[in-house]
Amino acid sequence: MTLNRTLAVFAALNGAMAVMVGAFGAHGAGPAIKTLLTTGAHYQIVHALLALACAVWPLRSRLSDIAGWLAVVGGLVFCVAMILTGREPSFGAVAPVGGVLMIAAWLLLAFAALRNPPSRA
Repeated sequence: MTLNRTLAVFAALNGAMAVMVGAFGAHGAGPAIKTLLTTGAHYQIVHALLALACAVWPLRSRLSDIAGWLAVVGGLVFCVAMILTGREPSFGAVAPVGGVLMIAAWLLLAFAALRNPPSRA
């Protein structure tokens, strides 16, 4: 198994950001933005874990690497859109871009898993 070190680093950084955003949402944000921050942090942490899984995927391929990067970028775009929507509602229109990237990451990883069945030893 080979590790995609760069993807693992970005996945970990996304995870750290998700915890920071979630903590701010829980302890420092006003009620109007609290739900947005909680939602953004939740999606980002889940997709940081997906990206980390892609970084260590046993059948690592170009498809699993792309799926990991889609998860990293999608989670980041979605979370940042949620943060900015609290200040400027028009940024809510950016959130679906992150959502589409996250969905594509899951679908691409499923395709990668089907394309490369485990070898029988």
